[in-house]
Amino acid sequence: MYLLFILKAFYFALPAYLANMSPVIFDKLGLFKFLKIPIDFGKKLHNKPILGKGKTWRGLILGILVAMAAAEIQKYLFGYAQFEQISVVNFASVNYALFGFLAGAGALLGDMVKSFIKRRVGIASGRPWPVFDQLDFICGFMLFTYFIAKPDIPTIIAVFVITLILHPLTNIIGYALKFKKVWW
Repeated sequence: MYLLFILKAFYFALPAYLANMSPVIFDKLGLFKFLKIPIDFGKKLHNKPILGKGKTWRGLILGILVAMAAAEIQKYLFGYAQFEQISVVNFASVNYALFGFLAGAGALLGDMVKSFIKRRVGIASGRPWPVFDQLDFICGFMLFTYFIAKPDIPTIIAVFVITLILHPLTNIIGYALKFKKVWW
């Protein structure tokens, strides 16, 4: 029963997880270089970068598209009883494209808000900010998708706990595979 609950929480957040990972992967693979333009266009606010050069249009656009593709696959799989059982989102009544868009946009904008705050408090781009670095994108995901997905409180808590465990692990794996320059 607990395993099913954990799987359900993970499956719910999967589009956000993939959206959050995709900018690093697209950067490492060198794809769509023409979109590697900082969202803040290199502008500064009070002599500090608004977001930093690591937040690009490529990451935002492709991250949202990856989340939408993940939601489309979830919509397709929803037709099978096993996947319907683990789905928080009722894809029979929720538009998968809207859910995917909101999941990706929420995750990536949550990360951008955290980056904006990091710059204001003097934490340089790429430097760790424990807990905030792990939960920023999930907060954005939850905020953007809550009203269409309607997850219950235990599922929300489970997503946060799972993320606190998985985020450092995926970062270490990304670092070992040379997708990331730092292990955090």
